[in-house]
Amino acid sequence: MPVNLQKGQKVELKKSGGGILRRVVVGLGWDEATPQKAGLLSSLFGVQKTQAIDCDASAFACVNGKVISNKDIVYFGNLIHQSGAIQHMGDNLTGAGDGDDEQIIVTLENLPSVYDKVVFVVNIYQARERNQHFGMIQNAFIRVCDADTNQELCRYNLSENYQNMTAMVFGEIYRYNGQWKFNAIGQATADNDIRALARRFS
Repeated sequence: MPVNLQKGQKVELKKSGGGILRRVVVGLGWDEATPQKAGLLSSLFGVQKTQAIDCDASAFACVNGKVISNKDIVYFGNLIHQSGAIQHMGDNLTGAGDGDDEQIIVTLENLPSVYDKVVFVVNIYQARERNQHFGMIQNAFIRVCDADTNQELCRYNLSENYQNMTAMVFGEIYRYNGQWKFNAIGQATADNDIRALARRFS
């Protein structure tokens, strides 16, 4: 049974039935909240519908909890980590549809031991320019699955009010006493891009 986490909870990642957990798929999802209908005056004067909200998921490979190089940032512009152990499966521009909107695969057994954690974040592309924020997002979640069996190991559904926040630290996978664990973070920020988010871990 997958574990449903609350904010701040931690859980050990382990393969069901024993064995070595070699690879995980980290799925992140969100939906755009139903916009309010445009009023009559807006319709008469041809006010344009706002742009779709484009959320971008990224992963930060950290050494002693810190991002020490831009090469350790895996995102739509750098899909594979220099170690080959972290792979972003591609950018989703709208968040439409059910299930994961973006996925990042982490091959735990191949991640060099110098890296103690992988942090998963999401930011809204051009949030300030488009006047968009996480208060316009609903049903946001992060989940971790065994990549070999597709079995969901844990899930964290974000449920707070994130009005005016433009980015989110969803969670992290980290090493602890030789084991891999997941920490549900759910920290909203006002950062406008991936680089600003990464500086929080510098």
